[in-house]
Amino acid sequence: MPRDKEGKQKTKGTPLPIVPILRKFLKTYEKHCAQTQTSVCPAIRQDLKTSINNEQVLRKFMLVRPEDSPTSVLPISLEPLLMTIRDECYMLGKEICIWSLQLSNPEIARLASLLELKGSATSPFTSLELTDCRMDLWSLQRLGRALPCSHLRSLILDYSRFGKEEVESLFSGLENNQRLQALSLRYCGLGPQSGPRLGTVICQTAISELHLDGNFLQCSGALALLRPIAEYAEMQGREQPATAPPDPGSPPHQLQAKQRGSSALNQITEAPGTLTQKTTSGKERRKKGIKKKIKDLTEAGPWLVKLYLADNGLDRRGKEGENGLLEFTQILTCLIIYSAHLREIDLRNNVLGEMAAADILEALRARKTGKLPVLKITVTPQMSSDTFRSIWKNSRKSRITSKKKKKVTVSQTISPS
Repeated sequence: MPRDKEGKQKTKGTPLPIVPILRKFLKTYEKHCAQTQTSVCPAIRQDLKTSINNEQVLRKFMLVRPEDSPTSVLPISLEPLLMTIRDECYMLGKEICIWSLQLSNPEIARLASLLELKGSATSPFTSLELTDCRMDLWSLQRLGRALPCSHLRSLILDYSRFGKEEVESLFSGLENNQRLQALSLRYCGLGPQSGPRLGTVICQTAISELHLDGNFLQCSGALALLRPIAEYAEMQGREQPATAPPDPGSPPHQLQAKQRGSSALNQITEAPGTLTQKTTSGKERRKKGIKKKIKDLTEAGPWLVKLYLADNGLDRRGKEGENGLLEFTQILTCLIIYSAHLREIDLRNNVLGEMAAADILEALRARKTGKLPVLKITVTPQMSSDTFRSIWKNSRKSRITSKKKKKVTVSQTISPS
């Protein structure tokens, strides 16, 4: 398409004629708002004008309801924006963010159709955020059906209260998703019963970053979520030769075909021009880091890179009491010791107690002994100051070591003439 070529030319120094494109986009958007009897979103208008003034491509659409808008003013709707994207064939956008709106079934249906676009008009959007947006069961089911066909890498549904049926429709849409890498369900009312389903989703998808802050999984729900991930990590850790520990600067080792949970990559027959083989050179591995990409797909499996479980009732006050906290701590420490993928865990606002904190500290030390990558772990300081300080010290990179390495490198490069 001509606009794609223009976008490529910009990287080579040729200016992109984006200003007339954005001006026409704004004019069409205002026209559709008038036709649908809805208000123009101030954030959309401002972002478009800013991009026009700066002669920059607009990648992110922010649809936000103003906090001080009177009830007499016409409502803000998603539909005019989606109609404008369609009419103008605007393929330069990457993110759609919607905050605090009541989304109707027709709006969700139009959004799902946009995400499902294929062929020459493939949807360009890779990130979708619906924060504090009210949707009924039909809307969530329709959105769930669109997820397997979309090119989304990030999905944020924070502050959306889900019932049992809503959660199931969403998780059904996530099954075997090989593209989505980040999922955020903060403050969505998820309880212990959601833990097993979340664990299954992580095993079957490429999701490596999971945000679950502000729910009420409790120890039983978190245990069900982490058990398959920890068991896989332990299996991988024990199979790895003791003489060849994973290099902290290298990506995690490749997932095996026998991994728990189905992986579409094991079933794909490579076709010319559709998939590119992963390179194994050290230089390429360092560039890619933890992302194991095969064009648009990533490997699925029971592993996570970032896990956020702040404020989830992870304490001894749940139904399972002390035993529940003990079981959760055992699985958590197993994950800490063996997972070469894991880089960050957030456990703030959970009263773990001194005994669990001591076990976490020992697991961090064992991880360090095993020469696994540094794990950043955040806990609430409701424990002894010594334990809290030791956890903090063992979950951050040593700057002294890096400085020493630099000095050694410099001294080796300077030789007497």
